Amino acid sequence: MNATATRRLLALQQTLVSGVNAGQTQASGKNRLSPSISQASEAQSCVLFLPNGGALKMAGFNGDLCGIAGEKEDEQHLITLDDIPLGVYKARSDMPPVALVLSSIGTPFQDKSCHVPTYPILEIGPPRQGSGISTIDLWNIIYFLFTLHHSQEQLPIVFSDNLINRSELIEYALSSGLGRPQPQPAVHSAASSLANPDVIFLTRMAFWQGAGMIGFHGHGWLSPIFDPSSASTPCSLPRSHYAFPYTPAFTRNDLVIAAHPLRPPKPQPGELLYKRYCPSIGKTLAFRYLCLDDTAERSFGHVEAFHRWHNSPRVNSGWGERGSLEQHRVYLAKVLADPAVLPVMMSWDGELMGYAEFVWVKENHMATYLGGGEGGTQARDWDRGIHVLAGEDKFKGRTFSAAWLRSAIHFAFLADPRTERVMGEPKIDNGAILDTCMNAGSHVQTVFDFPYKRSALVLTSRERFFKLDLL
Repeated sequence: MNATATRRLLALQQTLVSGVNAGQTQASGKNRLSPSISQASEAQSCVLFLPNGGALKMAGFNGDLCGIAGEKEDEQHLITLDDIPLGVYKARSDMPPVALVLSSIGTPFQDKSCHVPTYPILEIGPPRQGSGISTIDLWNIIYFLFTLHHSQEQLPIVFSDNLINRSELIEYALSSGLGRPQPQPAVHSAASSLANPDVIFLTRMAFWQGAGMIGFHGHGWLSPIFDPSSASTPCSLPRSHYAFPYTPAFTRNDLVIAAHPLRPPKPQPGELLYKRYCPSIGKTLAFRYLCLDDTAERSFGHVEAFHRWHNSPRVNSGWGERGSLEQHRVYLAKVLADPAVLPVMMSWDGELMGYAEFVWVKENHMATYLGGGEGGTQARDWDRGIHVLAGEDKFKGRTFSAAWLRSAIHFAFLADPRTERVMGEPKIDNGAILDTCMNAGSHVQTVFDFPYKRSALVLTSRERFFKLDLL
């Protein structure tokens, strides 16, 4: 790799921290929530669309729709779902801001950790006196709050005494991993900020990893698992709740010789796998498992779109799969038959826009190039790789690519809780996609040569992706 390319990669690496936030601001405009259509009205409402199409709103929000501007202490805000009240929340003025202190507990720095950010305590209450909040509705409220307060690592909350199911909600928040109490030292002063056991810290990392969703309900970003015995009734829990057991398996082909875990069965043709409203775009992104053969009852148009995209000069320059419709059907049939590849069609508001392959790295030829020397890393059992193309020209650009790449990484981490790393291998001279990868939390692990291209191995870890507030 020449000196110019080296300098460019180093410059891209430096965007990992500063560029993530800058790119996110550029992509999402002023905030993470989309204003309602009636933005010109005096009483504006923040709107967040759920994966099932429902609209979460905070009525009467008189601010500039930028973060938490407009919030006042002790002023109650009503959150609704399709205009049905879910609950209220307010910032408590009688409780000082708190910090989730971990490593300094039990040390002389316990009450002097000024570098740890403090946040105001929010109280969550019922929509009306003498009522409660269901656990699903609480998850919806937390989704809204984490989107509104997207820069906070934690949301310190207390549950109102007016909730008739207060103890149930506390149990749900703690048992699901959505929240955690402040760790208490064996002995601490009465004035210590650790003295309030009612405060629960909702953590951003846990929420975006599916806490409170996985194992509890199917209303989140992952589609509920499909029940083959009933074409109309899916099971109620998201697919990743059903962690496939570890069973040894082996792959031997022209490109790979590898021992690895047995992979789970493939989804149904055309099955919805992931769905998320992206405020930076104002559209809902969806991933469907590729359907090779349309029927009168089920027509997705996946093969025709795939064929058209690969015969465009732009896509062909990256993928090199220009060919006839029959050639592309053969290619897709082979991918569908491969247990290590999950072919997915991506769409914005139902309009097809791109194609992705989620691969298990151990059974992919990229595993050979990870290396084991200084700074190298061997493929791990649950490493996931992503190969992506944006097929429609109208959906090109940094804003779109930032949204779908971050969502693709999000899906890869949600699809199996054992996946700790997600990686890709774009061309080394594709500066635009490398920049997008950097702003999605990846770094360049190494540079290597396939027989047909020079690639950068880009990699992000589960901890980094969820800690950097990339969604």
